[in-house]
Amino acid sequence: MPIHLRAEEGDYAPNVLCPGDPRRARYIAETCLDPGARLVNEERGMLGFTGTFDGAPISVQTTGMGCPSAGIVFEELIMLGAARLIRVGTCGAIGQDMHMGDTVIASSASADDATPLRYADMPGYAPTASFALIDAAVRMGRDTGATMHVGPIVTSGVFYDPDPGRFAHWARLGHLAVEMEAAMLYTIAAVKGVESVAMMTVSDLIGGDGHERITDDELQRGVDDMMRLACRVAVS
Repeated sequence: MPIHLRAEEGDYAPNVLCPGDPRRARYIAETCLDPGARLVNEERGMLGFTGTFDGAPISVQTTGMGCPSAGIVFEELIMLGAARLIRVGTCGAIGQDMHMGDTVIASSASADDATPLRYADMPGYAPTASFALIDAAVRMGRDTGATMHVGPIVTSGVFYDPDPGRFAHWARLGHLAVEMEAAMLYTIAAVKGVESVAMMTVSDLIGGDGHERITDDELQRGVDDMMRLACRVAVS
């Protein structure tokens, strides 16, 4: 049994959605999955659930915030049989022509946090998603009419960044958004040979004119659409 996910082999499905917030994990289990999802982990408040989506096995597991916390969870999920990991959460948009509630599908995640690079043991490593999952997300997202952006993002280890010019530096290189876990997901998935993709709802607009944050109601609508898309991708 792993140390932080106090579950047994078979408790998790091969397909796992990975939100950061335990409340969002419970919300997904109660509103997106078929009725009857069961709690399989609550160690340290890192809630995990297993059930089905349209009859196909699927799990939801909290990761917490940042690469170190998320990395422990990704590693232990794979120990317990996970083969497809999908990060679901929010991000701050830094790209052009992006709006609150849009969906971002991260083709790659530049590691501004050094933890993924330390794990990869390769300073110039470029963490990337699984193309098959990107392709599935784009195809299925188009069917729903969702506004999607596909491209590179940045995984940062600093939420309250004291350097206000850093976001413009990242945007200059074509990054769409910033968040805190995707590079770790992509790195561990590559090392362990499993599939991964990060899908996020834009909750903040970050740019030269300041920082604008979405309202709770607007965020919930965007997150609901993104989570249902992620469920479809997970079991595809």
